[in-house]
Amino acid sequence: MVRLRRPPEWGVEPVPMALRVLRTFDLFVLWSSLGVGLLVLAAGTLLIGVGGFGFGLTLAESAVVAFVGSVLGSVMLAAAAHHGSRAGVPTMVSLRPILGRRGSYIPTALNVFQLLGWAAFELLVMGIAAATLVGNVFGPSTAALFIPIFGAVVAALALGGPLTVIRAWLEKFAIWLVYASTAAIAIALILKGPDIGARHAPFSGVASLLLALDLVIAMPVSWWPLISDYNRFARSSKDSIVGTAAGYTIANTLFYMLGAGLMALGIALGQPNFLAVIGLLGLGVFPLFIILVDETDNAFANIYSTAVSIQNLAPRRRQLTFIAAATVVAMAGAAFLWSRGEGLGGGYEGFLFLIGGLFVPLLGVVIADSFVVRRGSYAPNEFFEGAPRWRWSAFASWIPGAVLYFVIVAFALPIGATLPSFALAAGLHILLSRVESALTRPTSVAASGDP
Repeated sequence: MVRLRRPPEWGVEPVPMALRVLRTFDLFVLWSSLGVGLLVLAAGTLLIGVGGFGFGLTLAESAVVAFVGSVLGSVMLAAAAHHGSRAGVPTMVSLRPILGRRGSYIPTALNVFQLLGWAAFELLVMGIAAATLVGNVFGPSTAALFIPIFGAVVAALALGGPLTVIRAWLEKFAIWLVYASTAAIAIALILKGPDIGARHAPFSGVASLLLALDLVIAMPVSWWPLISDYNRFARSSKDSIVGTAAGYTIANTLFYMLGAGLMALGIALGQPNFLAVIGLLGLGVFPLFIILVDETDNAFANIYSTAVSIQNLAPRRRQLTFIAAATVVAMAGAAFLWSRGEGLGGGYEGFLFLIGGLFVPLLGVVIADSFVVRRGSYAPNEFFEGAPRWRWSAFASWIPGAVLYFVIVAFALPIGATLPSFALAAGLHILLSRVESALTRPTSVAASGDP
C-alpha cells in the first residue's frame, strides 16, 4: 500500500537553506502566472468602462497606463520581498521588526480580510467562466454550482504547498498552455482591429488617467502582503527581485491590455461581457478554458497565504485547519456575491481601491525601513522574541499615507493616489524613525558630564 505524505509545512519559522531552491526562472513562472487571470482581465475592462463603471480611457491610453502601472507596481512588489525572503520568513512575520510583534497583527488581520475577498472573487469569476463554457446548462444557477468544485481544487493545491504548485503544476503543465492561449487571444484581438481611439464612457482627463494608473498599480500591490510567503523559498535576493519584477510586469501589462481590448471590441459588437467576447474571437472555448485552469493558482495563493498569515497570530496551529476554514469562508463569500448579482463591476473597482489605500502607504513604510532606515540589517531574533511590541513611528507614518490615498480617490484629485501616499508614508517613516532612535538612544557617561 502506497502512503501519500504531505510536503513539509513551513509556518512562521525560517525556511532552511536546503529548501531555498527557487531560481529566477521559477519565480518568473510563479509571478507571471499570478499576474495572469480572469480578474486581471476584468480589471482591464474598467480602464475602458461601460454602464457607469470605469474610467473612459481609449485603447491606446489603456495600453500606456497598463505598462507604466505594471512597471511601478511590480518594482514595488519585488522590493517588498527584500528582507523577508532574505530571512526566509513569511511577509507578516517580516513586518515584526518594522511594526512590532503586536503591531504586525493589524496588517495581518487586514491581509486575511483582503485574501478572503480575493478568494471569493476568484471563485466567483471561475464559476461564471465555467458556466459560460458549458452554456449555462443548469440554468441561472450554473455558476453557483461550480463554486464548491473549484473550492475543493484550490484547497488541494494549498495543501500541496508552493514548491509543489510551482515545480509540479505550473512549470510542467499549466504555464505553457497559458502562454499559448494568451498569444492566441492577443493575435485574434489584433486581427479584429478594435478602434484604439474611441471612448465608451465618461472621461475626466488627467484625473481619469491617474486614477486608472492607481487601479493598475493596485493589482501587484495587492500581492505584496503575501510575497515572502513564496519568495522565502528563493535561492537568493537577486533571484527574488528579478524573477518577480519581470514575471509580474509582463503578465500584468498583457492582461490589463487584453481586458481593455476585449471590452472595446465587445462594445463595438454589442456584447459587454468580456468572457463572452473571448468566444467571439473564432478560437472556440479553448483559450478561456486554459485561463480558467490557470486561475486556480491565484485562488490557491490567496487560500494558502490566509493560512500562513493567521499563523503569525497562532503559530502553533497547523495550516490544515486554516486552509479548510479559509476555503469554506471564500466559497460562502463567492456564493453571497453571486446571490446579490454583484458580478465584477463597481464592487470590484471599490475593492481594488480599498486595497490600494490600505497597503500602498504601508508598503512605503516597509520599503523605507528596509532600504533606508535599517538597510536590510535585521538580526534573526528581531523576527521573533527580539521584536519590539509596537513601533509608533511606523503607524504614525502609515495612517497619514492611507488618509491621503482615500482623500485623493474620493475627490478624484488630478494627482493620482499611489505615488503621493507612498512618498508621504515613506518620508514620514524615515523622519520619525530618526526621532524614535534619538528618544530611545541611551545617554552615554561622557555626555552626562560625570568624571
